[in-house]
Amino acid sequence: MPADSIYGLLHRECFQLFPDEMFADLFTDVGRRSVPPMIVAVVMVLQRLEGCSDREAVDRFAYDLRWKYAAGGLDFDYPGFVHTVLVDMRARLAASEQPDRVFEVTLEAAREAGLVGRRRVLDSTALFDAVATMDTVTLIRSAIRGVLAACDSKSESQLRAVLARDDEYRSGGKPVCDWEDRQAREQLVDALARDAWALLAALDGRELEPALEKAGELLATVVGQDLETSEDGRFRIARRVAKDRVISTVDPDARHGHKTAARGFDGYKGHVAIDPDSEVIVATVVTAGNVGDASAAQALLAQDLSAKTAETSVDQEPLTVYGDSAYGTGVLLETFEQAGVDARCKTQPPRAPGGRFPKSEFRVDLDAGTVTCPADHTVKLRPHKNGRHAARFGKLCTSCPLAERCTSSRKGRTIHLGQHERQLATARTRQTDPDWKTDYNQTRPKVERKISHLMHRKHGGRRARVRGSTKVTADFQLLAAAVNLARFAVLGLDRQPHGWALTTA
Repeated sequence: MPADSIYGLLHRECFQLFPDEMFADLFTDVGRRSVPPMIVAVVMVLQRLEGCSDREAVDRFAYDLRWKYAAGGLDFDYPGFVHTVLVDMRARLAASEQPDRVFEVTLEAAREAGLVGRRRVLDSTALFDAVATMDTVTLIRSAIRGVLAACDSKSESQLRAVLARDDEYRSGGKPVCDWEDRQAREQLVDALARDAWALLAALDGRELEPALEKAGELLATVVGQDLETSEDGRFRIARRVAKDRVISTVDPDARHGHKTAARGFDGYKGHVAIDPDSEVIVATVVTAGNVGDASAAQALLAQDLSAKTAETSVDQEPLTVYGDSAYGTGVLLETFEQAGVDARCKTQPPRAPGGRFPKSEFRVDLDAGTVTCPADHTVKLRPHKNGRHAARFGKLCTSCPLAERCTSSRKGRTIHLGQHERQLATARTRQTDPDWKTDYNQTRPKVERKISHLMHRKHGGRRARVRGSTKVTADFQLLAAAVNLARFAVLGLDRQPHGWALTTA
């Protein structure tokens, strides 16, 4: 077995990485299971790395010598275990005070070995959800079924009494309807909506159990996001898309997302922060698919920023953060500036339609509060809504020889400046420096390779194996831990008397 494989690393260090004592708090109430926690942890790591289901993972452990070798060199006839042991371990970890301990072990080892420096590269990738996206009819009917299923028998009878449709709401799927008949479709939507509102009215003012309260909130959400009232008082599907639309009652946390303007997906986003020198993943975050990358940046860097705040030495090297244009927002740049972070995130240059002069062709003097156009006309900045400012050239554009290359508006050109214009302008100036470009082009692409390692397997990689943001977050973090361990094997990580260290150049 190659020493630089993850099997070789785990064989040498599994008792140091995942000692049974590390999981002792998970079994204090009911006693320890017959399967040592260290073995279960090794199986979970290999399962995530190789993209196996629970049943496939226990089969690999039973019949693949590499897995038994990785679990401390077990004998070939060492007994296997049932797949529910993995389910139980994940549930125990999720309910514990330290649910991400497996990932934390890898990060602690990397820090001891000097593999974590003061540079970070951020990026995200799409995680497809593990459920089918529902249409409006299926969403509403499924939400009604969820409310009825969350009731006790007495409450269920009371709620069913307010339903008007000839539907028991017990089976899944779409209701029977002549889908080619527009009138029939409209009648079905209206009837479903009235049953939904009748249920919500019956629940209003009651003291509800947590499960029923959650089901009622979901029903109210799906009805409110997709329906509107027509002029004749009937409910119909709204001709719009809600901003934060729920796409499935099976996984209410999943959302429609766009990695690019042309590429959409349903599910979540997995965000990572890596050290570009060692290519070790130092943080992970999972958000809904419709959340912007910059919104997760502070969570990814929370540990680094808190460590800097607690650091008393003024000689500490500043944290440097790299990211593509998704992270070059004014809000995030201001946050980095206040935290003393060297932001090397690409910022999109301003653009204008029709090939006209972009905002970058105008000389903006924020201190003087003026803007000068390419024709050397200068106007004052005036306050605009939401803390913004605007420079309106108005009549100056009427006789300007450059007007056709500047604007097509009869009112003349207007330049809008946001609250973070100073940070954006500074970032755009910095990224024109050749040294900045060279450093950025050599460093940022490393995160793309690391994401390819995470997404290597479709099952459990690109496609989520579980439902709900909490479980998807834990699963993605376990995958990051497995990828880190594979990286440690290549780097030659070894446990020495003084701690973790690299034994190869």
